[in-house]
Amino acid sequence: MYKKKVAAIFYAILAAVFYAVNMPASKVLLKNVEPAMMAALLYLGAGIGIGMLFLFYKDKNNAGENLTREDLPYTISMIVLDIIAPVFLMFGLLYTTSANASLLNNFEIVATSMIALVVFKEMISKRLWIAVFLVTLSSAILSFEDMSSLKFSWGSLLVLLAACCWGLENNCTRRISSRNVYEIVTLKGIFSGLGSFVISQISGEHLPAFQYCIAALILGFFAYGLSIFFYIKAQNVLGAAKTSAYYAIAPFIGALLSFVFLKEALTVNYLAALVIMLLGSAIVVIDTMILYHTHKHTHTITHTHDGSTHTHTIAHSHVHSHFGPNGQHRHAHGLEITTHHVHG
Repeated sequence: MYKKKVAAIFYAILAAVFYAVNMPASKVLLKNVEPAMMAALLYLGAGIGIGMLFLFYKDKNNAGENLTREDLPYTISMIVLDIIAPVFLMFGLLYTTSANASLLNNFEIVATSMIALVVFKEMISKRLWIAVFLVTLSSAILSFEDMSSLKFSWGSLLVLLAACCWGLENNCTRRISSRNVYEIVTLKGIFSGLGSFVISQISGEHLPAFQYCIAALILGFFAYGLSIFFYIKAQNVLGAAKTSAYYAIAPFIGALLSFVFLKEALTVNYLAALVIMLLGSAIVVIDTMILYHTHKHTHTITHTHDGSTHTHTIAHSHVHSHFGPNGQHRHAHGLEITTHHVHG
């Protein structure tokens, strides 16, 4: 079990690294690939790549149950949102730095939490409320190019819109996450990619040169396809909360890669936002990791003895640890049963 956990942590970090490469690499490719076309190629690369992996997957019976008709509303919503979000992101990258976009992507935490609260009535802890405030404050700082004149960055706004779309998409995907992972990623990639491709054609974009098409497809396979694939593999062992905590390092890896390889300049606004975002992200990690707690409760059992007309109650208490959102858990109890004899 220990080895499985270590492997799962490695998968979660690998998923974060793969996705982190997306920002700086896409920024470079956008010099030769138009935004909506870029979004289409990224998702098509993910869908085709994971689909091909599934063809060679030996134990298909253990891949999970296929999607059903009841899953259709969430599946369609997931695909539509995955068409819109990367288009917003690619256009945003044209007007802001890769480092800014990487950090602003963490606003997805806020969007996911708010939508879960308002739409799906999920509870939010006090710690997470603090994290939401800090991430929002950091995002606001990053969204203004000149704080003295409050000049708004349209590139930042588009990245934030992408994060909001992915926040809603996270809540939709959560409803079908127990299904066949290969099927989910393949459908998401191919249909979202085709949708973005239609948008690119309507807006008059053109196919880029062959080498840039291949580069974008390969980037999509790694940054979107394998990132999601390894994320879900980690989730199967660690659970959603811990996996998302490890995955929170992705924006900071993306920002580091942007400074190292793209030589993007550090600004005062960026450094201030970085510190606040780090603090907010750290609180998110703490909130997701502190899910273990113990409690004590009593079960009362009433039963009747044959040959007698009396009942009595056996009460017992026990302490156990569990984890899950809002304290949800499942466990078995053992009872010591005393044998009673009927008198007279």
